[in-house]
Amino acid sequence: MPCMRLAGLSALMVVILACQARAQSPLPDPKLTPGAVNPDVTQQTIETTICVRGWTRLVRPPESYTEPLKHQQIAEYGYSDRRLRDYEEDHLIPLELGGAPTDPRNLWPEPHEAPGDWGSYAKDRLESRLNDLVCSGALPLGTARAAIATNWIEAYRRYIGPVPDNRPLRYDRYGRQ
Repeated sequence: MPCMRLAGLSALMVVILACQARAQSPLPDPKLTPGAVNPDVTQQTIETTICVRGWTRLVRPPESYTEPLKHQQIAEYGYSDRRLRDYEEDHLIPLELGGAPTDPRNLWPEPHEAPGDWGSYAKDRLESRLNDLVCSGALPLGTARAAIATNWIEAYRRYIGPVPDNRPLRYDRYGRQ
């Protein structure tokens, strides 16, 4: 919904609420979400972990764990938009790069919509790209982890391009893009 169009008081309230959701920061607070890694994933183990198709499904925590955590962290982050559907409980260091699956220091309520279109779907594209680079041997695992944990927007600009694509990724029935 565009934030510029107004048609009466009730429409104004809807626009204000929608614009509030967009105002959430696309970057996590480093004090609340510094990132954490899975000790089973190292440069030496990538061929049997993150580079195996379907591996993230084996380590992804269930919604019964992430949904209550998302609710708690939305409050900790002080977000005014408290609607769970407006966020992805995301791993700062993604599972595709061996991020810790259940460590709260590696999880945060990432907004789907954020200023500049730097929302969760753009970060998903970066996660996939970095996994491809690591698994092809073009980028060391540690470099990829550091880039995404430090500032994922700058990493996106470096490894994908200057303009974010915040459309949801499409997967086929085999989990391929």
